[in-house]
Amino acid sequence: MKIDLPASWERVLAGELEQPYFKKLARFVEDERKAHQVFPAEEDVFAAFKLTPYESVRVLLLGQDPYHDDGQAHGLCFSVRPGITPPPSLANMYKEAVSDLPGFTIPGHGCLTTWATQGVLLLNTVLTVRAHTPNSHKNQGWESFTDAVIKKVNDRPDGVVFVLWGGYAQKKAKLIDAKRHTVIKAAHPSPLSARSGFFGSKPFSTINSALRARGVDEIDWRLPETA
Repeated sequence: MKIDLPASWERVLAGELEQPYFKKLARFVEDERKAHQVFPAEEDVFAAFKLTPYESVRVLLLGQDPYHDDGQAHGLCFSVRPGITPPPSLANMYKEAVSDLPGFTIPGHGCLTTWATQGVLLLNTVLTVRAHTPNSHKNQGWESFTDAVIKKVNDRPDGVVFVLWGGYAQKKAKLIDAKRHTVIKAAHPSPLSARSGFFGSKPFSTINSALRARGVDEIDWRLPETA
């Protein structure tokens, strides 16, 4: 597996890349690519880190498994490639943004790179998946790696806003020092749970309020009409 982390992340995660579990994980992903189609493409596995350098992280939004259908996943949680219809969870995020943020309009795409380049680390807990087989790369080592990423962001001396949607993500709260950072929890935006605590939670304005309180620039959540 090609490890093409940018310099800022390679520096803080260097020790993790040498761990036996990570070497085993790399071999597993390589073997999976030889035998099956795997998403995202190899060059996009670490896209979230390339778009959001370690020192630029202001918000960490945690997802779970990459999208597993053709053309969707490109290394950012909840985001899909330009030209792909936004999946249901992302569509619900857009609906909530419309009610939460004055001036937000739903774009004609589901590509969230504009958020990532402003310091929103769009991190999945698992970074690869076999095509059309959700959770197929679960418990192979990615969770240990992304737990280490969360811990490194937690180590940042300046406060970061951690956004944990759904029960799975909220289990990661134990890795975060809530006295130094802001932790925002809500139901997951999936159709199964959005009406049970995601809609009406106003996550985007809440994130910006937390950033303002820390004297940090807000995120401009608006997205260009075309990706």
